[in-house]
Amino acid sequence: MHILMSFAAGLVFGLGLILSGMTDPAKVIGFLDLAGEWDPSLAFVMGGAVLVGAFAFHRAGRLTRAWLGDAFRMPGATRIDRRLVLGSLTFGVGWGLAGYCPGPALVSVSLGGKPLIFLAAMLAGMLIHDIQDRLVSARSRSISG
Repeated sequence: MHILMSFAAGLVFGLGLILSGMTDPAKVIGFLDLAGEWDPSLAFVMGGAVLVGAFAFHRAGRLTRAWLGDAFRMPGATRIDRRLVLGSLTFGVGWGLAGYCPGPALVSVSLGGKPLIFLAAMLAGMLIHDIQDRLVSARSRSISG
């Protein structure tokens, strides 16, 4: 059941990205180009996502179990730290340069698009993050132990 629900959620998300134009890097860059010919249409997509997300997080905050019965935990991090800011900046720069973020890039590849350089850079960044995270964790364990 979990696999079926995951597939359904991914399908709905992917269709939403296609219908909204998020898989077209030219449209995304037009939205991000505030100094040029700005395309505000994706602001409505983001506004809708924020509304749905706000409702979902408000409702989820009162749950102890997910719909399929698994334990449900909300994220515990509440502070803005250096890692969050640097990660957000890196994401934003990559999005602005390529016109893709992870979801639309994967959907675009499945439709025959070619954001392969973006996907390679994204995977490299994920690998670098994991290596760095393991090094920091190992260092803090050796200091405290």
